Amino acid sequence: MERILKLLRHYFISNNLDDLEQFEEQLEKESVSNLQIHVLSNDVEGIRKRPHLHEVGSFMKLDIIRSGLIGAAIGACVFSSLLMLTHYLDWHKSDAGWIPFIFLALILFWFCVWEGGFIGIQRKNAFFAKFKKDLKDGLHVFYVDLYPSQEVILARIIKLHPQLILAGTGKAEPQWVVRLNQKIGIH
Repeated sequence: MERILKLLRHYFISNNLDDLEQFEEQLEKESVSNLQIHVLSNDVEGIRKRPHLHEVGSFMKLDIIRSGLIGAAIGACVFSSLLMLTHYLDWHKSDAGWIPFIFLALILFWFCVWEGGFIGIQRKNAFFAKFKKDLKDGLHVFYVDLYPSQEVILARIIKLHPQLILAGTGKAEPQWVVRLNQKIGIH
Protein backbone atom coordinates (compact mmCIF):
# COMPACT_ATOMS: atom_id res chain seq x y z
CA MET A 1 0.00 0.00 0.00
CA GLU A 2 1.34 3.39 -0.99
CA ARG A 3 2.26 5.71 1.85
CA ILE A 4 0.14 8.87 2.00
CA LEU A 5 2.31 11.95 1.72
CA LYS A 6 1.28 15.40 2.80
CA LEU A 7 1.62 18.11 0.23
CA LEU A 8 2.86 21.52 1.26
CA ARG A 9 1.63 24.67 -0.46
CA HIS A 10 4.19 27.39 -1.21
CA TYR A 11 2.92 30.92 -1.91
CA PHE A 12 4.85 33.47 -3.95
CA ILE A 13 4.08 37.06 -4.89
CA SER A 14 5.22 38.72 -8.10
CA ASN A 15 4.43 41.71 -10.26
CA ASN A 16 5.57 39.95 -13.46
CA LEU A 17 3.28 37.46 -15.20
CA ASP A 18 5.93 36.60 -17.80
CA ASP A 19 8.32 35.52 -15.04
CA LEU A 20 5.56 33.48 -13.40
CA GLU A 21 4.85 31.76 -16.71
CA GLN A 22 8.52 30.86 -17.07
CA PHE A 23 8.61 29.67 -13.45
CA GLU A 24 5.61 27.41 -14.07
CA GLU A 25 7.10 26.00 -17.28
CA GLN A 26 10.34 25.15 -15.44
CA LEU A 27 8.42 23.41 -12.65
CA GLU A 28 6.41 21.40 -15.18
CA LYS A 29 9.61 20.33 -17.00
CA GLU A 30 10.77 18.90 -13.67
CA SER A 31 7.60 16.75 -13.38
CA VAL A 32 5.52 19.05 -11.19
CA SER A 33 2.00 18.62 -12.55
CA ASN A 34 0.15 21.70 -13.76
CA LEU A 35 -2.67 20.59 -11.45
CA GLN A 36 -0.37 21.44 -8.53
CA ILE A 37 0.25 24.99 -9.77
CA HIS A 38 -2.09 28.00 -9.77
CA VAL A 39 -1.99 31.76 -10.19
CA LEU A 40 -4.40 34.11 -8.42
CA SER A 41 -4.61 37.57 -9.92
CA ASN A 42 -7.02 40.36 -10.67
CA ASP A 43 -5.42 40.56 -14.14
CA VAL A 44 -7.55 37.78 -15.61
CA GLU A 45 -6.89 38.92 -19.18
CA GLY A 46 -3.13 38.91 -18.60
CA ILE A 47 -3.27 35.32 -17.37
CA ARG A 48 -5.41 34.18 -20.29
CA LYS A 49 -2.85 35.63 -22.72
CA ARG A 50 -0.23 33.30 -21.23
CA PRO A 51 -1.21 29.71 -22.02
CA HIS A 52 1.17 28.14 -19.51
CA LEU A 53 -0.30 29.94 -16.51
CA HIS A 54 -3.06 28.08 -14.72
CA GLU A 55 -5.50 30.50 -13.16
CA VAL A 56 -7.32 29.69 -9.96
CA GLY A 57 -10.79 28.62 -11.10
CA SER A 58 -13.68 30.95 -10.36
CA PHE A 59 -15.26 28.24 -8.17
CA MET A 60 -12.14 28.08 -5.99
CA LYS A 61 -12.10 31.88 -5.58
CA LEU A 62 -15.33 31.57 -3.61
CA ASP A 63 -15.83 30.17 -0.12
CA ILE A 64 -18.46 27.59 -1.16
CA ILE A 65 -16.64 24.47 0.05
CA ARG A 66 -15.68 25.76 3.49
CA SER A 67 -19.07 27.35 4.10
CA GLY A 68 -20.85 24.23 2.80
CA LEU A 69 -18.87 22.08 5.23
CA ILE A 70 -19.78 24.39 8.10
CA GLY A 71 -23.42 24.11 6.97
CA ALA A 72 -23.05 20.30 6.92
CA ALA A 73 -21.71 20.32 10.48
CA ILE A 74 -24.62 22.46 11.64
CA GLY A 75 -27.01 20.25 9.65
CA ALA A 76 -25.61 17.12 11.31
CA CYS A 77 -26.27 18.67 14.71
CA VAL A 78 -29.83 19.62 13.70
CA PHE A 79 -30.37 16.13 12.22
CA SER A 80 -29.23 14.29 15.34
CA SER A 81 -30.98 16.74 17.70
CA LEU A 82 -34.31 16.26 15.93
CA LEU A 83 -34.01 12.46 16.02
CA MET A 84 -33.00 12.50 19.71
CA LEU A 85 -35.91 14.82 20.51
CA THR A 86 -38.25 12.50 18.60
CA HIS A 87 -36.99 9.54 20.64
CA TYR A 88 -37.11 11.21 24.05
CA LEU A 89 -40.56 12.75 23.50
CA ASP A 90 -41.87 9.48 22.07
CA TRP A 91 -43.11 11.13 18.90
CA HIS A 92 -42.05 8.03 16.99
CA LYS A 93 -44.72 5.99 18.79
CA SER A 94 -47.47 7.65 16.79
CA ASP A 95 -49.09 5.88 13.83
CA ALA A 96 -46.63 7.58 11.46
CA GLY A 97 -43.58 6.10 13.22
CA TRP A 98 -40.06 7.29 12.47
CA ILE A 99 -40.45 8.00 8.73
CA PRO A 100 -41.71 11.63 8.85
CA PHE A 101 -39.09 12.59 11.44
CA ILE A 102 -36.26 11.03 9.45
CA PHE A 103 -37.43 12.83 6.30
CA LEU A 104 -37.73 16.12 8.19
CA ALA A 105 -34.26 15.63 9.67
CA LEU A 106 -32.83 14.93 6.19
CA ILE A 107 -34.56 17.98 4.73
CA LEU A 108 -33.18 20.19 7.53
CA PHE A 109 -29.69 18.73 7.07
CA TRP A 110 -29.65 19.44 3.32
CA PHE A 111 -31.14 22.89 3.91
CA CYS A 112 -28.21 23.70 6.22
CA VAL A 113 -25.71 22.45 3.60
CA TRP A 114 -27.43 24.50 0.89
CA GLU A 115 -27.56 27.61 3.08
CA GLY A 116 -23.87 27.24 3.93
CA GLY A 117 -23.02 26.99 0.23
CA PHE A 118 -25.28 29.94 -0.54
CA ILE A 119 -23.45 32.05 2.04
CA GLY A 120 -20.11 30.84 0.65
CA ILE A 121 -20.97 31.83 -2.92
CA GLN A 122 -21.25 35.42 -1.71
CA ARG A 123 -17.81 35.45 -0.07
CA LYS A 124 -14.24 35.28 -1.29
CA ASN A 125 -12.28 32.16 -0.37
CA ALA A 126 -11.03 32.56 3.20
CA PHE A 127 -7.67 31.00 2.27
CA PHE A 128 -6.91 33.89 -0.10
CA ALA A 129 -8.01 36.68 2.24
CA LYS A 130 -4.43 37.30 3.37
CA PHE A 131 -3.55 38.34 -0.20
CA LYS A 132 -6.38 40.84 -0.62
CA LYS A 133 -4.11 43.90 -0.37
CA ASP A 134 -1.46 42.41 -2.68
CA LEU A 135 -4.10 41.60 -5.31
CA LYS A 136 -5.58 45.08 -4.97
CA ASP A 137 -2.08 46.53 -5.52
CA GLY A 138 -1.86 44.68 -8.86
CA LEU A 139 0.41 41.88 -7.70
CA HIS A 140 -0.07 38.21 -8.55
CA VAL A 141 -0.09 35.24 -6.16
CA PHE A 142 1.50 32.04 -7.43
CA TYR A 143 1.13 28.88 -5.41
CA VAL A 144 2.33 25.35 -5.88
CA ASP A 145 1.44 22.20 -3.93
CA LEU A 146 4.51 19.98 -3.60
CA TYR A 147 5.24 16.46 -2.45
CA PRO A 148 8.23 16.23 -0.09
CA SER A 149 10.35 14.75 -2.90
CA GLN A 150 9.63 17.83 -5.07
CA GLU A 151 10.93 20.37 -2.55
CA VAL A 152 14.45 20.02 -4.00
CA ILE A 153 13.12 20.96 -7.44
CA LEU A 154 11.53 24.13 -6.08
CA ALA A 155 14.70 25.09 -4.19
CA ARG A 156 16.74 24.77 -7.38
CA ILE A 157 14.32 26.64 -9.67
CA ILE A 158 13.50 29.44 -7.23
CA LYS A 159 17.16 30.55 -7.40
CA LEU A 160 16.54 31.46 -11.06
CA HIS A 161 13.76 33.89 -10.06
CA PRO A 162 15.18 36.30 -7.45
CA GLN A 163 12.31 38.77 -7.92
CA LEU A 164 9.74 36.27 -6.59
CA ILE A 165 8.80 36.93 -2.98
CA LEU A 166 8.08 33.92 -0.80
CA ALA A 167 4.77 34.71 0.89
CA GLY A 168 4.67 31.69 3.14
CA THR A 169 3.56 28.09 3.18
CA GLY A 170 0.32 26.44 4.10
CA LYS A 171 -1.84 23.40 3.92
CA ALA A 172 -2.31 22.05 0.40
CA GLU A 173 -5.16 20.11 -1.12
CA PRO A 174 -5.15 16.50 0.08
CA GLN A 175 -3.02 14.13 -1.99
CA TRP A 176 -6.05 12.09 -3.04
CA VAL A 177 -7.64 15.21 -4.61
CA VAL A 178 -4.51 15.96 -6.66
CA ARG A 179 -4.23 12.32 -7.79
CA LEU A 180 -7.91 12.12 -8.67
CA ASN A 181 -7.62 15.32 -10.71
CA GLN A 182 -4.57 13.89 -12.49
CA LYS A 183 -6.38 10.65 -13.33
CA ILE A 184 -9.52 12.28 -14.69
CA GLY A 185 -7.67 15.17 -16.33
CA ILE A 186 -9.22 18.15 -14.53
CA HIS A 187 -7.26 21.35 -15.04
